[in-house]
Amino acid sequence: MNDILCGNHLDVLRRYPDDCFDMFLTSPPYDNLRYYEGYDFQFEPLAHELYRTLKPGGVGVWVVGDQTNDFCESLTSFKQAIYFVKNAGFKLNDTMVYKKAGYPFPAGRNHTKYANAFEYMFVFAKGKPLTFHQIKDKPNTTATQVMNIRGRQPSGEMKSAHGNGKIIKKLGARTNIWTYFTGFMLSSKDKNSFQHPAIFPEKLAEDHILSWSNTGDVILDPMCGSGTTCKMAAKHQRQYIGIDISEKYCELARKRLDRFTAQTTIFDLEMN
Repeated sequence: MNDILCGNHLDVLRRYPDDCFDMFLTSPPYDNLRYYEGYDFQFEPLAHELYRTLKPGGVGVWVVGDQTNDFCESLTSFKQAIYFVKNAGFKLNDTMVYKKAGYPFPAGRNHTKYANAFEYMFVFAKGKPLTFHQIKDKPNTTATQVMNIRGRQPSGEMKSAHGNGKIIKKLGARTNIWTYFTGFMLSSKDKNSFQHPAIFPEKLAEDHILSWSNTGDVILDPMCGSGTTCKMAAKHQRQYIGIDISEKYCELARKRLDRFTAQTTIFDLEMN
């Protein structure tokens, strides 16, 4: 527990028993959009290993996008999502969108599509999810007003919503579209983490971990890269296992976690 393991994730995961991880969170290399020290991965056997090692009721988050080539999208994201469900045994609990608050390459005049500013976050589950802590930080424009909502039934009849008459709170539950700042020093304050070619925002990892796991749970990232998932797991008193085939990235993740642990220890000592 609480370690970064260097090796092929298939070989490493096969050393673990069935039903041992509470959650996994990762973003795989897709469509050769980045150069990862020359390494690639086998998607299909990994999908089966993730299902085998995830506990019943556990959740896995797969952050992925598609390359555009010859004016067409690769559909890698959808192909992988379908395989997870049809072949590996997962349920698709939610199709979420990671919207980037800023993107570096706007669509040019010769393009045939709008600039891409999002990736998918597929939330898979091994059966019905046992844990869900809904994040409620969306400002309600009608806060302090009395709820009075009507919805249309399948028959076409209008019916008042359950809970009408209550005062609307200032903050409500999020939707499944989450927006994060990306880019240098925006997605992470760890300068060294950007030695990895494709990190996702710390807040993205943090929000998923808080949503789908509990204190003490074991979080897996089978392609941990710079260690963002592991750092956010440690921050919120979860245990973690990070795996990467590149020793360079493993060392980067270890140093990042060591710095975080040292900073946390100093903070705790100062508070006490």
